[in-house]
Amino acid sequence: MQLFRSMAAVVVLAAVASAPASALAREEKVVYHVTDSANAMGALGNVRNHLNASPKAKIVVVTHGPGIDFLLEDAKDKNGNPYDAVVQELSNRNVKFKVCNNTLEARKIERKRVLPEATIVPSGVAEVARLQTQEEHAYIKP
Repeated sequence: MQLFRSMAAVVVLAAVASAPASALAREEKVVYHVTDSANAMGALGNVRNHLNASPKAKIVVVTHGPGIDFLLEDAKDKNGNPYDAVVQELSNRNVKFKVCNNTLEARKIERKRVLPEATIVPSGVAEVARLQTQEEHAYIKP
C-alpha cells in the first residue's frame, strides 16, 4: 500500500510539474500596433494600465502611417498635451517604441525628428509580423 501511494504521488507531481508549470513560466510579450496618432494617448494609457496589472510584461509599440506622429518631437494631442513625457515614462518602464522608416521616407520626415526613446525600423508592418511570428508577441490594436 505504501509503494502504491508513493508511485501515485510521483505520477501526480510529474503531471503538475509538466504542462501547467511551463505555461505559468511563459514570458508575457505584447505588441501594440498604432496606425493613427488620434488614438495614441488612449493607446499609451492602455500600455500604462497593462504594465500596472502585469509589471513584467515586455511591451513593444510599433507605429506606421499617421501612427508615427506622436513619436515626433514637439507632438501634442488634441488637448495640447505633449506626448514626450508619457513616452519617456513608459520607456523608463522598458516599453520599446518602433517607428516605420517607410513612413518617414514617404512623408519626407527627417529621422532626427523622431523621439530618442524610439527606434526606427525598416517597415512597421514587417516589424509587427516579425514580433508575432518570430518572437511570439500577442497582438493588440488599440
